[in-house]
Parts: sequence; structure tokens; C-alpha cells
Amino acid sequence: MSELVTGEAVALELRPAKLPSRALAVLLDLVVAVVAYVLVVIALVASTSGLDEAAQTAVSIAAFVLVLVGGPIAVETLSHGRSLGKLACGLRVVRDDGGPIRFRHALARGAVGVVEILMTFGVVACIASLVSARGRRLGDVFAGTLVVRERVPAGRASLVPPPPPWLAGRFSALDLSAVPDGLWLAIRQYLTRMHQLDPQVGWTMAERLAADLAARTGVPTPPGVPPAAYLAAVVQERQAREARRASGGWGVVEAVEGGPQTGAAVQQQPYAPPRAPVPVASQDPQDSQDPQPAPTPPMQPTHPEPPARPSTGFAPPA
Repeated sequence: MSELVTGEAVALELRPAKLPSRALAVLLDLVVAVVAYVLVVIALVASTSGLDEAAQTAVSIAAFVLVLVGGPIAVETLSHGRSLGKLACGLRVVRDDGGPIRFRHALARGAVGVVEILMTFGVVACIASLVSARGRRLGDVFAGTLVVRERVPAGRASLVPPPPPWLAGRFSALDLSAVPDGLWLAIRQYLTRMHQLDPQVGWTMAERLAADLAARTGVPTPPGVPPAAYLAAVVQERQAREARRASGGWGVVEAVEGGPQTGAAVQQQPYAPPRAPVPVASQDPQDSQDPQPAPTPPMQPTHPEPPARPSTGFAPPA
């Protein structure tokens, strides 16, 4: 799985496409492109039979460039990374941040693909895909794209626990523009997995991530705030900003993942520093045989009770 972080500090778990599925998709695209190119050439030969040899050569080169190079670029741009072969194999081309590709990404992929796919019969593309950790060819490297699988069973997404209520809105004036996506991804991975870590190890990791985040924002960590709670509050602030930007400022959108939680759930979050284990007193058999101390008698009241008044038969008003 390849985790990519979005603007809302949400990690996308994407599965890069394997080489066999990518090769099958490219083969289907090439078959369609070659069939279209042959039909276009036949139509051009029939319509340009009266031209000289140089003109026919220029028209053939133009048809080759438009059909075999411009065609895939136009298809990937209009379909946002879903060509006919990728659509049949359940693949899609996305950016490194998980978003849809644009014309410049498709242009870079198509231009490099002429060399590594058409001119070398796909040998260079296969070698680059085998060497790359995420199966990217040279066109993906230059364009900043990634081919992923879309037909993946949806799993349970890990949720970032919300910060304590007393930290809500405290970091609204913090500048988060200098924080890289890699640090956001590391913070989110820690927050979703801190329940599985050793308390001391998790506390050390939270301190290191909080120090990195404070160095990027230029504002030190507030004193008295646990580092894990500080990280959760900053992530919530970023999500709230992205939600307000997406809504256009028409309303306030709650950006906390997982929805509201009760007070008991908030108290169970490991935001407090790790505590040392309390030693358990050993039970000695001789101690258990000691007689129990006698209970102390109850203390008598120090103020004397007022004397009882004689009954006069008159009840005072309430």
C-alpha cells in the first residue's frame, strides 16, 4: 500500500498497479491506437493520391504524431487518467498527491512514452517499472504521476482521534503553509497508531514530531500541552481550514474525523505522559495473621445540644 496525504491531512491508501496489469492496459491502448492509425492512413492515402511524394510523407508523419502521440494524451486528459486499456484493467493515473491529472501531466507521460514504449517496444518502460518501488516508468517520474488500482476492496479507514476539548480553536492563527506533506503524513500515522505503541516510545515520537512541527510553523509548542494533544489539535485545525475553503466560507464545517465523541472516549486517549508502574506490595503470611486494629469509637459532637423546650401547644409559622 502507498499512503498519500491530501490537503485535508487525510492519507489515501492506494495500491500501485503491478507490471502485468499495466502492460495489458498499454497493449490494449496500442491496439486501439494502431487500428485508428491504420484507418486514418487509408483515408489519407485515398484523399491525397494526387499529391507528390514529399507531401504524402509530411501528411503521414502528421497522422502518426496526432493519432499515436496526441490521441493518448487527449484521452488521458479528458478522462482524468482513465484510458480504454486502463478502464478495462481497473487502473487510473493520478498525481503524487492522489488528485486527478491535467494536460501537463498527460503531455509529459505521452512525450516520454514515445521513447520508452514506441521506440524501444516497451523495454525501457518495463525495466523502469521493475526498478521503481511503486512501479513507475520514466514518464510517471517526469510527470509526477502514479498508476494505481481502482478496483480494491474498501477497508476500514483509520481515524485520527480528536484533541481534548480545551484545545479546540487554540491554534487558529498558526501558519501551516511551510509544513510539508511528508510531515503531515508522519503525524497522521502516529496519531492513528499511538494506541499500539509502548507509552514511553510513543511519548518520545510525539515529542520529536511536535518539535519538527513547531520548527516548521515558527511557533514553539505551548507549555503544559502534551505533544500528542498538540499534534491532534494542529491536524484538526488544518482539516477545519480545508473544510472552510471547500465550502467557500458559507458555513462552518466540522472537520474532526470520526464525528463527536463522548467524554469517556476523550479521557481514554493517551495524551497524558506515561506513568511509572506502581510497585505491588508483597503479601507476607505473617502480616495476614496480625490482628486487625480495633475500630475507633465515633467522635462525640463538641457543641452541646440545646435543652428541650416545654410543649406550649403553639406551632410557629412555617
